[in-house]
Amino acid sequence: MEVQEQQNKARVAKVESLESWDLFVTQATNQGCPIVVHFTASWCMPSVAMNPVFEELAASYPDALFLTVDVDEVKEVAAKLEVKAMPTFLLMRDGAPVDKLVGANPEEIRKRIDGFVQSIRVSVA
Repeated sequence: MEVQEQQNKARVAKVESLESWDLFVTQATNQGCPIVVHFTASWCMPSVAMNPVFEELAASYPDALFLTVDVDEVKEVAAKLEVKAMPTFLLMRDGAPVDKLVGANPEEIRKRIDGFVQSIRVSVA
């Protein structure tokens, strides 16, 4: 049962609206779960190129919530978090951004997420 849940959680969730964003953030915050957000746009090739990398990272860190936000579809979320360039990756804890990385840099985002998730595991343990 638990393995199945882990697998379901591993994939990236797509934010469809401001409401779904608030719901995801509230749930993750209540569970003490870190959030990693990829702000993307279908017309932005570096963003599109980062999608498989982001999926792979989501599978590697099942205890974090991975969200993807298309800035053209959900402008309110991008505006609220002052995202102006794509791709932007946001690391959030307790509903608040703690780190932001702009640009398609797989190595750097992997390093940041790893450090971020490790720091949370340590503080929870």
